[in-house]
Amino acid sequence: MSNNTNCELPDSNPPSDEIRTLLSEAKAIAIVGLSDKPDRASNRVAVYLKKQGYKVIPVNPVKEEILGDKCYPTLTDIPEPVDIVDIFRKVDAIPEIVDAAIKISAKAVLMQLGLAHHESAEKARQAGLIVVQSKCTKIEHERLQQG
Repeated sequence: MSNNTNCELPDSNPPSDEIRTLLSEAKAIAIVGLSDKPDRASNRVAVYLKKQGYKVIPVNPVKEEILGDKCYPTLTDIPEPVDIVDIFRKVDAIPEIVDAAIKISAKAVLMQLGLAHHESAEKARQAGLIVVQSKCTKIEHERLQQG
C-alpha cells in the first residue's frame, strides 16, 4: 500500500525462538506513544514490562514523566542505549519512528497489535534491526515464557 495512513498486514515476522531471544537479551525498551492513563494498552504493557525487570523508557512529547520514569519527546533524545523500540502510534508515524530507531542503533522495532508498515519494516531490516509487526510485547513475553 502506498497510503501510509492505512495499516498493512505483516509481511513477515521472526520465528518465536528469535523473538524469545530478543526479549530475553533486551534490557531497555523505549515505548513510543506511552500514555499516562492506566486504562490504555501502552500503560498496561509498560507496567507489565517494568514488573518483569525491563527498563522502560517513555517517549511522549507532552509528558515530563510516566510511571515514575523521565519521559523523552523523541527517541533521539534518549541518552542511553535502547534495545527495543515498542511502537504505540498511528501507522503514519511509523516511518519517522523507524528512522529514529535506526539512528539510535536500536536492536529491534516492535509494532504493536494492528500495526504493520512494509516499507519501514524492510528499511529497518536492511539496517540490521529485528522487526516484529502486529504483536504485543506483553502477550509475546507471556506466551514465550510459558513455552
